[in-house]
Amino acid sequence: MSDTAPQRIGQGFFWQDLVVGRVYQTFRRTITEADLVNFIGCTGMLESIFIEEGYAGGAIEGRPVPGALTYSIIEGFILQSMIQGTGLAMLELHQKIHAPVRVGDTIGARITVTGVRPTSKNNRAVVASEISVQNQHGTCVMTYTATRLLAGRAA
Repeated sequence: MSDTAPQRIGQGFFWQDLVVGRVYQTFRRTITEADLVNFIGCTGMLESIFIEEGYAGGAIEGRPVPGALTYSIIEGFILQSMIQGTGLAMLELHQKIHAPVRVGDTIGARITVTGVRPTSKNNRAVVASEISVQNQHGTCVMTYTATRLLAGRAA
C-alpha cells in the first residue's frame, strides 16, 4: 500500500498551472426545450419571446433562449473542468451578445488566459480570461471577459 494520498479526480487548475496565452476548448452541448423551460422557470424570465412559441412580436426566428442561459451553461463547463475546487470568487465580468442562441443550437467555448497576477497573501492569484462562445455553425454568439480569484497549490 502506498503512503501517498490519491490524486483528486476533477480538480481544477491552480493558478500556477495557468499560462498567459494558453487556449482551452470546452465540450459542446445542445440546448433543449427542457433547458429553456427550467431556466426561465427558476429565474422568472417570463418574457413572451421565451415562453410563447412563434411569438409574433419577436425579431428572432425559432425559439430563442436568454443570453443568461448561454452564459450559465458555459460557466458550468468552466467550473467542471477548470476551476472545480480552486475557484474562490468571480471578481469581474464583461459580456457582449453577438447573435441569438436558439433551442436546438449546440454551443461550446474557447477560453484564453489573458492574465495571472499572484496576490500578496494566502497563495492566491487574480486570473483574467477571454471567453468566446460559438454555435454549431462556428458563429460567435457571445464573448465575455472574466476575472476570478483562484487558489494556489498547497506549499
